[in-house]
Amino acid sequence: MYREVMRGRPLLASAVAVALVVGGAVSALAQRGWGRIPEGYGVPIQRMAATHSDGSFVVCKLMYRSVRSEWLGMGWATDYPYAGMNLMTRVSELTKTPISLDADGEPNHWVVSAMDPALFRCPYLMAADVGTLHFSEPEAERMRAYLLKGGFLWVDDFWGTEAWRQWSREISRVLPEYPIIDIPLDHPIRHTLYDLQTIPQVTAIQNWRGTGGSTSERGADSPHANFRGIADEKGRLLVVMSHNTDIADTWERESEDHEFFLQFAPQGYAVGINVVLYALTH
Repeated sequence: MYREVMRGRPLLASAVAVALVVGGAVSALAQRGWGRIPEGYGVPIQRMAATHSDGSFVVCKLMYRSVRSEWLGMGWATDYPYAGMNLMTRVSELTKTPISLDADGEPNHWVVSAMDPALFRCPYLMAADVGTLHFSEPEAERMRAYLLKGGFLWVDDFWGTEAWRQWSREISRVLPEYPIIDIPLDHPIRHTLYDLQTIPQVTAIQNWRGTGGSTSERGADSPHANFRGIADEKGRLLVVMSHNTDIADTWERESEDHEFFLQFAPQGYAVGINVVLYALTH
């Protein structure tokens, strides 16, 4: 499993395997035993303080309005907060990137809306279940300004044709002049640290358990994962889209089910760390 994702990087493959399988008992990973991880609307929202300025890497979660619903989706709160917190912790373990920590030594994980002034202090923004999202005109204008000023958005965990239509329509309102592309195998984002020959299809842990290990949440309407993006005229990716897959569940659920962890976490973290490093260096 590690060899396929990290082909050509045997020392790094060994490092990630050791870090994930042996070194899992770190503070932010919700390692409270193999049990259900709290997520979604019941978890308190953390917002960035106006005085916050530590200069370290932090995941910001985009809060938005949903206009439709998707099976297994929780709107903007999907995978919040442990997906981002766990990704930050693994980034700090597997790279030299400093991460933003609170007073208790836990990773900060901010929630921002498109109209939040803190948006422009988030160099790395994530959104989930975006097949339910709608931007108002002011929100679309703000997202456009954010992305063109150097911001970066990764959207994940949206499935099937209808979700794709909803999301592609909304992001086209934000960046109408830039087309959505399939990210090719030779793109730098696939090789920032690990060589990503494939993007894994990861299902929500509930579906994985309920179906005996199936990874497609929409059957024939989600046959494989899509890895797409929007780049500006200089080639910098402004938006990355992992469609028909739930990469963030590999981070969020790593302490909930050991078999799920072993099957999905190494590949999921390889994707996540590559995207983070690309966003921070381009």
